[in-house]
Amino acid sequence: MEYKELKNKGKKELHELLAEKRDELRELRFKAHEKQLKNVRSIRVVKKDIAYILTAINAQHVSVAQENAKDSSV
Repeated sequence: MEYKELKNKGKKELHELLAEKRDELRELRFKAHEKQLKNVRSIRVVKKDIAYILTAINAQHVSVAQENAKDSSV
């Protein structure tokens, strides 16, 4: 998953995707603890995906705040 893909998604979609990735991370951690997970690197990939999603959500919040500040100053 790339940040470019996430920039165009809506707030609701991003939050749904975030919940999915957090569930996936939880499952991967359980499997790693039980020695059932062969590819431990997948945990790192999911954590990076979560970071990308959180960055996209924060960028949307910042852009809305900047627009509101610009409107109130005019």
